[in-house]
Amino acid sequence: MKTRIKIFVLLIFLFGSRAVAQDLMDLLNEDESKKTDYTYATFKATRVINGQSIEIPPKGALNFVISHHFGRVNSGAYEWFGLDQANIRFGFDYGITDWLSVGIGRTSVKKTYDGSIKVKILRQSKGYKNMPVSLTYFTNMAITALKWQDPERANYFSSRMEYVHQILIARKFGSSLSVQIMPTFIHRNLVPTINDQNDVYAIGAGGRIKITNRLAITAESYFLMPGQTREEFFNTLSVGIDLETGGHVFQLYLTNSQGLIEEQFIPMTTGNWLNGDIHIGFNIHRTFQIARKK
Repeated sequence: MKTRIKIFVLLIFLFGSRAVAQDLMDLLNEDESKKTDYTYATFKATRVINGQSIEIPPKGALNFVISHHFGRVNSGAYEWFGLDQANIRFGFDYGITDWLSVGIGRTSVKKTYDGSIKVKILRQSKGYKNMPVSLTYFTNMAITALKWQDPERANYFSSRMEYVHQILIARKFGSSLSVQIMPTFIHRNLVPTINDQNDVYAIGAGGRIKITNRLAITAESYFLMPGQTREEFFNTLSVGIDLETGGHVFQLYLTNSQGLIEEQFIPMTTGNWLNGDIHIGFNIHRTFQIARKK
């Protein structure tokens, strides 16, 4: 009798353990089915080259950016092939949340001050939440501080202001290739001539190919819609490399634009690659964690 009881208890234990194990496996499978894998580091910096990337600083982080464009390489030995001339911008971007950042900057071109907002709307992912692309909205307001050419006429502060709105759409293909397109709208309150448009529409395209964990090749171009600017302005085209060194990202590139913000390099690029109107440029990104992560 005791032997039968022992066998009965053993069978209950075995079948009960199997049922519990099955329940645990079902829970694990359910959790696994609801898991979402988000894409990280589509680009290594907040800029592709001249223009913005979908990336923003992490929450509580301050990104300090130095952007520098030398003069034209075809200016000759007297100008030391453009190195005697330079335009520079200092900028700061701060991550308020993981999806929102604000920025300020000052550019030597036209003595321009600018402020920006960047919002992550969609994030590329797969799994429970499947999203094929990342999408970020970027807006910037620039104020030119040049002295008025004709101080005798009625000059308005609003005439100094320019605006840009962009939708940045990017996708990372595997671990090596990232592609981004940038529909862009620019409004300028005051334009130089009656042949210039106050409203300019353009579309940008950029990409990044990772060579090693710290080195990548980048390219970027903005295409002006027909009739948006005068014939002496060209589409901007830039090619370069990204070099990551821990807390810094160095971007070294060639471009046909002198401008350092969207209001300048998209509608007002006068350089022509075919004529050798090429500028050597670089960006230096340094991120500081200001607020403690929770």
